[in-house]
Amino acid sequence: MTDEWQGWREAAEQALYGPEGFYVRPDGPGPSGHFRTSVHASALFAGAVARLLGDVDEALGRPRELALVDVGAGRGELLSAALAALAPELSARVRAYAVERAPRPTGLNHRIEWLAEPPSGVAGLLFANEWLDNVPVDVAETDAAGVARYVLVRRQDGEERLGDPVAGPDAEWLARWWPLPPDAEPGLRAEIGRPRDEAWAAAVATLDAGLAVAVDYGHERAARPPFGTLAGFRAGREVRPVPDGSCDITSHVALDACALPGAELLPQREALRRLGVTADRPPLALATTDPAAYVRALSGAGEAAELTARGGLGDFTWLKQPVPHPEPTLARPSG
Repeated sequence: MTDEWQGWREAAEQALYGPEGFYVRPDGPGPSGHFRTSVHASALFAGAVARLLGDVDEALGRPRELALVDVGAGRGELLSAALAALAPELSARVRAYAVERAPRPTGLNHRIEWLAEPPSGVAGLLFANEWLDNVPVDVAETDAAGVARYVLVRRQDGEERLGDPVAGPDAEWLARWWPLPPDAEPGLRAEIGRPRDEAWAAAVATLDAGLAVAVDYGHERAARPPFGTLAGFRAGREVRPVPDGSCDITSHVALDACALPGAELLPQREALRRLGVTADRPPLALATTDPAAYVRALSGAGEAAELTARGGLGDFTWLKQPVPHPEPTLARPSG
């Protein structure tokens, strides 16, 4: 621990992934011990990922080997459930990779390869559920003169102060994706998402062909939150973000900045609906003809409702990136 002042990106990197960091402690409970994700809410989510992998398989012409890459795999819950949901013919051709900085958990399915970085040169589906929000970023805040400055933080207690003006590539990113007006009132904040853009582009580049999907709470340029979204979570509760390793440090993702040409952004409720996850109640007649099936269907509808709820998990954004993606169109020279 240090009492020195650091930018939020450096401080969060140490708090989350440094020695004894929040996410890498071998004796820690993992993400599921601190917050509820779609993966933990219902097996329907993993089933939808399995169906999406099937769609990718069809699009690729059913290759002999198909990759399923889970970036930010936690303790391998999503991969384990998705593998179990696959049809035998497809499952036999799937090679599963968990990408995570934490040590491999004991008892994990032997089919899952545990890696620190995504494998290169594979074809299939790369899926990153709530990964980008934990890629650390710096925070900017406007001072009394309206100048955007880096926010510095003290790791031991989370106290903040303003540092140097934002400059270089970070300033260019802000100007393009999260502009803070030069005459802005003091205290406006922005999370500088450039490291997330780079991390996502690097992950996508590991695929030779297929689909890359990032799922996160996000926002777009037309409606950025004026005071940012930096937060801490511990044991299922939001807490003050103190980068001492005691809590998750997270912020919502500017997914429109991450998107490469050809990408699609859509809410989770729509993405899951396309994959057959709906909250429609089963017909009452089923309760008479097959009561057990009716109870199962009713339970599934309740789980689907949680995954697709407005104001909850349904508000997650899916960034779907086909690979290879089209090259950006260059503007024609005038004159």
